[in-house]
Amino acid sequence: MDIKKVGVIGAGAMGLGIAQVCAQAGLSVVLNDLNLELVEKALKRIDKILGKAVEKGKLSSEAKTAIIAKINKSSELKDVADCDVVIEAIVENMEIKKSLFKQLDEICKPDAILASNTSSLSVSELANVTKRPDKFIGMHFFNPVQMMKLIEVVRPLQVSSDTENAIMELSRKLGKEPVPVKDSPGFVVNRILAMGSGEVPFMLQEGVATPEAIDKCMKLGANWRMGPCELGDFVGIDISMATRLTLYKEFGEDKYRPCLLTTQMIRAGFLGRKTGKGYYIYDEEGNNIGNNPALFK
Repeated sequence: MDIKKVGVIGAGAMGLGIAQVCAQAGLSVVLNDLNLELVEKALKRIDKILGKAVEKGKLSSEAKTAIIAKINKSSELKDVADCDVVIEAIVENMEIKKSLFKQLDEICKPDAILASNTSSLSVSELANVTKRPDKFIGMHFFNPVQMMKLIEVVRPLQVSSDTENAIMELSRKLGKEPVPVKDSPGFVVNRILAMGSGEVPFMLQEGVATPEAIDKCMKLGANWRMGPCELGDFVGIDISMATRLTLYKEFGEDKYRPCLLTTQMIRAGFLGRKTGKGYYIYDEEGNNIGNNPALFK
């Protein structure tokens, strides 16, 4: 399959990253969100990221201009009608995703592949709401998309080998390392991370160690590039919680039970970097300025 045009639904951190790597690979991109202001904000972020690459001599100003020019702004789903592949990167909510894919199924051309960037939800269930389950697949990118090499290519039961092969080829074209995985809650990475990172709030609740101490232990003792508290704040406490709740619901095992402290953090608005407070506190420029003392009252 000759993939030349990609639609990306959702202009958040994941969506803008996916749009950027697609454009850098020479593909025409339609970046869509409900509000055009969100898309424009995403493009400014992409422009800033590419600008830093130019400053460091890793990219020419001409190449930067060409990449930006390949990304078309959109606030209407009909704009992705002629895309070869449409990748969904919206809120991690099954019913909202189902509603979106029902619309995309009607709008997109018959041979278009629909893909979800879900981090833990059932791709088979999402595929089943469309009339093209054989052309539906999971493409789980990792944050930040521009830097992380892995894409978990999630195979629902209904997917055809042609669709899987096309997405594996597309992933390599984006400069990524695609790994095919079975459709299972949390797939590979998040299922393992949920077990390790899921212990963090329990340890904080028990007073075992501070976020800084926990991160230092895991970076120096387990060779993690980011500690679990840093990672939690980077991804978003609410996003991590959604993944854990999915695992708890799907498997029904107590080992996936979320901690009350995590629920309290979400209720307090301590979602990580995006709100300025999570396990750590951040200044206006997003710099970590220390442990969040509210977690130790």
